[in-house]
Amino acid sequence: MKVIMIAATTLCGRISPAPLGSELDRRFLEQMRDETDASLMGSGTLRQADPEMRGTGGNLQQRLRAFITCSGDIPLEGKKVFARGPAPLVFTALERRQDLLQRLAGRGEVVALPAGPGGLSLAAAIAEFERRGARSVLIEGGAILNYSALQQRVVDELMVTLTPKLSGDAQAASLVAGPAALGSPLLSLALLSCRPQPSGEIFVHYQVCYEEENA
Repeated sequence: MKVIMIAATTLCGRISPAPLGSELDRRFLEQMRDETDASLMGSGTLRQADPEMRGTGGNLQQRLRAFITCSGDIPLEGKKVFARGPAPLVFTALERRQDLLQRLAGRGEVVALPAGPGGLSLAAAIAEFERRGARSVLIEGGAILNYSALQQRVVDELMVTLTPKLSGDAQAASLVAGPAALGSPLLSLALLSCRPQPSGEIFVHYQVCYEEENA
């Protein structure tokens, strides 16, 4: 199983307000969806936008689309993902499962996850994707999910579109956001590729280099 985190950021590391990327970036994201089997997104991103996680030309094929929520706060009204295509998975805590089942009423498939560091077990979510036949997963944010995925060491690679923009808004979401440093003090990345685009964006591809447990 390969897990890839993907995002577009300002030069100061902010991922909102979305969308930040150009048409080139959107096409790249759709291409990556074409090349992977599943997408996972945090419920906060769903609350702020109307993502469908489709591939090129609106293609869904048999992709698994999933959201994750500790609180059970999943908006339904006006969200196309619950009205078009296969019903998405909704990962949540065991104590939230019954309530979500009633609220979704068949518009999504609820899967309870055990607890993990700082929230729900993302390793269990990845295992569920694998059980359903997925061999690769895109993690599509937001900041809290990105942090948890790196903290729990489920991410293999990171694809970031650096946009030629600055935010300066201290309240805007960053690429990762959590209560403590991810490394000692930093989490290292190894550059795999760096591709400047005509839009002024740079597509950067990294491998995540987790520290050895006993280092």
